[in-house]
Order: sequence, then structure tokens, then C-alpha cells
Amino acid sequence: MTVHVPGSRPALVVIGALNGRLPPGLETVADRVAVQSVSTASELATVLPDASIVLLWEFDSTLLREHFDRAPALRWVHVAGAGVDAVMTAEIASSDVVVTNARGVFNRSIAETVVAMMLVFVKDMLTTMALQAQRTWLHRDTEMLAGQTALIVGAGEIGRAIGRSLEALGVDVTGVATSERYDEDLGLVRSAEDLDSLLPRADFVILVLPLTDLTRGIIGPEQLALMKTTARLINVGRGQLVDEPALIAALRSGSIAGAGLDVFQTEPLPSASPLWAMPNVIVSPHMSADFHGWLQALANQFFDNLDRWLDGQPLRNVVDKKLGYVPGNPTQVA
Repeated sequence: MTVHVPGSRPALVVIGALNGRLPPGLETVADRVAVQSVSTASELATVLPDASIVLLWEFDSTLLREHFDRAPALRWVHVAGAGVDAVMTAEIASSDVVVTNARGVFNRSIAETVVAMMLVFVKDMLTTMALQAQRTWLHRDTEMLAGQTALIVGAGEIGRAIGRSLEALGVDVTGVATSERYDEDLGLVRSAEDLDSLLPRADFVILVLPLTDLTRGIIGPEQLALMKTTARLINVGRGQLVDEPALIAALRSGSIAGAGLDVFQTEPLPSASPLWAMPNVIVSPHMSADFHGWLQALANQFFDNLDRWLDGQPLRNVVDKKLGYVPGNPTQVA
């Protein structure tokens, strides 16, 4: 239980800006917390020693992890994104600092992006748009999405949202998680140990994993070689889940049919990357989650948790720091 001295205001440090903006409505909490916003290491070093709360508004900023040793008063870190890899270090994991994330805000938007990418592939829309640019009329038959098989690697809230959307379209869905379990949305979720045996039957392999030591490079040359030559890879998790040079080689050779990528090993994707020019690749600038109003939704979620923290109530979306994500039945911490 967090106890505050009457009349005192805990210090909240907001790191970074999203689309050049601070959290909408931040001024509304200034009567309860002392707010400081920073964007550089020198600014953070000045205010971090007194901070009780850090909002990692720029979710991929590494400023906090680089200066965590200067935060003796820190009690809670909120990451305004689903992945917490930018902040998670051994020091933070072993500390008493509570970490929360933006679980739940992006489920439907990411699911819609995945469905859109899949439809672009099965309906051959990349070719249609290229032909349109050439003013060329060329009738073709295309695939049906219904009846295809999708392997969703990452069976958390976002993975389940994707599964529900795909099942409504007649797609045969299998989920993969750390361990085998039954899920009311995905049915029997298979263990990650079974991944290699599941890859050969999937028409789509969809990555929705957080980046941890266990998931880094989970799709490498061996896994790509196991996939059908007609299969497509969709990645809306983290770029480091995939061996990118191996993926480029597989796409060039025809070992797999295509890839829909929202995340990359280096972001922004360098202009020299071969992925830009590949006709069987969708390059999306890490925006699968972002919808009109997403900044306000993120801010509202944080403000709700801030009220709970100030009132001594359990926080929502508490990350299991050993796992690196919010478990299926998340712990609430007062």
C-alpha cells in the first residue's frame, strides 16, 4: 500500500513525446502530482532522483533503463505501449518498482491490421494496385481467406483478439504460448516447444509476442525453412523476433510467399533495406496499433491507474517482470 503525506504531491516524470505530443489532459492531474516532462538524458538526470512515478510515454525510449540507478525514490513505471522491452533490465526486474503497460488499448486495432494484411495477400491487392498504377486491366482469380490456417504465435489479449477476428472469417486458428493451455477464444493453445512441428501446416504465421530473452530470434532460418512455400509471415510484435537477413533470403528465394511487417530490427527501416522494394512484402511503419484517438486512450488508461495508485488501490496491467509481460490472469499490486 502506498501512503502519501497529506498536502504532498508525488513527483511524476513523463519521458518523451508521441507524435510530438504529451499525454492529452496531463494538466488535469497537476493538482495531485508534480509533473515534469523530459526528452533528454540531461533533463532526466535532473528530475529522476525525486521521481515516485515515471510514465514512459515514448514507449521505446531507453532513457530510464540507462539512468535507473539515479532513481532511489521510484515506485512505479508505466509504459505507454504493450511491450516493455525498452525499460526491462535485470536491475528493474529485481527491484521493488512496479511496472505496468498499455494492455488492452490496441487489441482491436492490431487485429484489424493483421486481417487487412492477410486480405491484401489472399486477394492479391499488391498486384492490383501495381496494375492500377500502370493503367493495366488484368483479370485474375484470387484465394479465399476462409479455410486458410493461421498460427498465432503469442496468445495474449492481442493474439486472442486476432483469433476471434479470423475465426469469424472462417480461418482455422491455432494459438502458441509459453505453455499449453485451454483458452476460451483460441481453444487448445499449444506450447512454444511445439512451434517447429506446427509451422509446416500454417498458411499464415502471425507473430504477436513481446520481446524477451526467450522470444528473441524465435523465427530464424530453420523455422522459415519449415514453412510452406505458399505461406506468409505477419509480424506485429517486435522486429527482433525474426532473423531479418534470413527472412529477406527466404522471400528472395521463394522459400515463403510473402511477409506483412509492422516492426523491424532497425526503426525507421533504413532506405537501403531490400524489404522496401520486394513485391511480396508489406512494409508498415510500426503503426498497426495506432487509430484515431489512440493518444487519448493511452492517456486515459494511465490517468485511471494514477488515480488508483494515489488512492492506494490495486494497479491494473501489472507486468510480471520475470516474464516481461502481463500474464493471462494479471496480478494487481497495491
